[in-house]
Amino acid sequence: MTMTLREITRDNWLQCVRLTVAPEQEAFVASNGASLAQSKYEPEWIPLALYDDEEMVGFVMYGVNREEGKYWILRVMVDRRYQGQGYGRAAMRLLLERLRAIPGCDEVAISYEPENEVARRLYASCGFRETGEILEGETVARLTFSGGSVS
Repeated sequence: MTMTLREITRDNWLQCVRLTVAPEQEAFVASNGASLAQSKYEPEWIPLALYDDEEMVGFVMYGVNREEGKYWILRVMVDRRYQGQGYGRAAMRLLLERLRAIPGCDEVAISYEPENEVARRLYASCGFRETGEILEGETVARLTFSGGSVS
């Protein structure tokens, strides 16, 4: 696997919109089309496609929450055809490396539906700790960057 995060462009946006999660996961994450629209009207959110070599396999979106001035990961999704193959973990590793490299970014937050156990386990394995905060019905977890690399 040669995993990369790439910009969403005129050439790949439609491919991104066509990525979907399994039907039982649809309540857990906004569609990529809705996320791309949000990023156009709220430009603080940065959408990226996850590629394995030249194949788009997933989507992430991150940025700075305007209210609190902190970095958040808003979306992490892997197309249903590629789930269970380590792509979610690869997406998180790449995204956390990118965030860690931003000057002044010492913490990142993420939120997820309380019943989304797959997300909870993945984020916890990346070092996120639940804070007890609930935001729009979702569990909030935060990761504070310290020395070393993201595993």
